[in-house]
Amino acid sequence: MHLVRLLETSTFRLALIYLALFGVFGLALLGYLYFAMAGVMERQTAQTIQAEIEGLSEQYRSEGLARLRRVIARRSAAHPERASIYLLADPLGHPMAGNLDRWPNAEPGTDGWLQFQVEVRPDDARAEQRRALAASFLLSGGFRLLVGREIEERIEIQSLLRQAIGWGLALTLLLGLAGGYVASRGMLSRVEAINRTTRRIMAGDLSQRIAVRGTRDEFDQLAENLNAMLSQIERLLEGMRQVTDNIAHDLRTPLSRLRARLELALLHGSGGEGTRALLEETLADAEAMIQTFNALLDIARAEAGSDRAAFEEVDLETLCAGLADLYGPLAEDKGLAFASGCTPGLRVRANRHLLTQAIANLLDNAIKYTPPGGRVSLMVSPGPVISVADTGPGIPEAYRERVLERFVRLEADRSAPGNGLGLSLVHAVAKLHGARLELGDNRPGLRVHLDLAGVAAPAA
Repeated sequence: MHLVRLLETSTFRLALIYLALFGVFGLALLGYLYFAMAGVMERQTAQTIQAEIEGLSEQYRSEGLARLRRVIARRSAAHPERASIYLLADPLGHPMAGNLDRWPNAEPGTDGWLQFQVEVRPDDARAEQRRALAASFLLSGGFRLLVGREIEERIEIQSLLRQAIGWGLALTLLLGLAGGYVASRGMLSRVEAINRTTRRIMAGDLSQRIAVRGTRDEFDQLAENLNAMLSQIERLLEGMRQVTDNIAHDLRTPLSRLRARLELALLHGSGGEGTRALLEETLADAEAMIQTFNALLDIARAEAGSDRAAFEEVDLETLCAGLADLYGPLAEDKGLAFASGCTPGLRVRANRHLLTQAIANLLDNAIKYTPPGGRVSLMVSPGPVISVADTGPGIPEAYRERVLERFVRLEADRSAPGNGLGLSLVHAVAKLHGARLELGDNRPGLRVHLDLAGVAAPAA
């Protein structure tokens, strides 16, 4: 079953395709080389024979039959093993000179060449039958001249070439199949490891992660990306569970108070100052819950990026001046010193409503947590960078990342009014605008920088 699965993998199929393409290319290349080499050897043999025939014919024409017989006898004596073949015959076919006993009993082919067997006794060894290639020429007076070469060695070389090509293709096929099998098996094992991990994750174990082998190949890159995605999903799910718990915790008390007050209102009847006070308190709790849900909706829209369509050019000086006019009196009523300042001409492309809400949340937190006699400031400097600072208790460095999550509040802040969504909205608005949010120490207090350099509008 494992082998069948392996053969069905796309890697093995791809290896077979490449193997087939490489095999066809290799066969064509080797075939071309074979026929080219065989052709070269055949042409060399034919050219040598033709050159000898022409030379001997010229000797016959210029110096006569006797001279031709002496030349053929001398050349035949130089090749007793019949590597080169010579035969001069009279008009009746009787041998006159050469190293053949008789005229070969073979018919010329369509190309005029004779192929026949000759008996060769190399180095006084046992006689062997070898193939020879020759051409004949008719001389004046009816004499016939035959010149040839023993071609057994050439035929053996061609046979060896064919065997080498066959073995090479077979070895290529074998190595290709083995390589495809090994590659497919390795890839299948990596895929199976990923599948096993994902099945455990689908079963509910979100702590599982895909193993990274450290080879830095594409599987390691995929595993790292999937692990990062799984970590993000785990954080999101954990955040959802935490949000659910916090919503249940934060809304249970006001809902219980709403129920108790409504029951008291029913007991007191339809009139009276007591009933009016209960209804006003109930309305205040209902308003607080509405504000909580509105803040959650604003955060959700900002994180989803659905408010990017409302981006427009915003003058930061005008925006911050309006917020300073609104929050300055509130700070003074609490006994705080309030300062604001903005460099003129700073403009950004932003969602005006959400950016205003984010800065308002920062000012609201600063005023809420700064004790009387403290100081709150709102500054906008080139960059542009919006800074809100206070002289309150601040936020410990270890908690500055956590307080950006929804419904997260420090234990010291539990008694103060609020829902733990203010900084979460600021964080979501910063992400929507591609801005950098930084919480730092104001020594004492908290300093928040909102760097909007990425959305600054070009100068007019």
